[in-house]
Amino acid sequence: MRPINLIVIHCAATPNGDSLFRGSPGTPGQRTPVQAIDAMHQARGFRRSPKVRQAFNPQLAAIGYHFVLYTNGAIVTGRAPAEIGAHVQGHNVDSLGICLVGTDKFSPAQWESLRGVVDSLAKLYPAARIVGHRDLSPDTDGDGKVEPKEWIKVCPGFDVGTWLAGGMAPLTDHLLETSR
Repeated sequence: MRPINLIVIHCAATPNGDSLFRGSPGTPGQRTPVQAIDAMHQARGFRRSPKVRQAFNPQLAAIGYHFVLYTNGAIVTGRAPAEIGAHVQGHNVDSLGICLVGTDKFSPAQWESLRGVVDSLAKLYPAARIVGHRDLSPDTDGDGKVEPKEWIKVCPGFDVGTWLAGGMAPLTDHLLETSR
């Protein structure tokens, strides 16, 4: 296994509340969220090693993330944890990527799943820092902090440090209203 020093939380930058499921299950043209993200990454030129792909999720040609959290809370794998990701330039070799479907508002089920995945990964990799994609932007003014003006991306649409400090409870300003 490769060393893991970072657990990086992302958003798919898709419309909040859009599950990304398309078509009817079992019919031609049916597409799952992980397949939709794989297609987005393929269009950006991402590729997975044929050898690794053959051994894990062979139907996913390009996905850069290791885990995708659907709006219904399902946790789906993309790349194998042993596989180098393609989710945060300059940090892929020693990181794992988790992606929430949406942009900045997530369902209660996604928040619960995120907490579970992060808890599990933190136990497996206790030395790994847990950060948002935007937290890995360069500190262009050299003050020791990555501030909003320096973010390359706003991903994951919320402050991971605030979420962690709050005991990984859903952030109310980033909670998707769901009808029951």
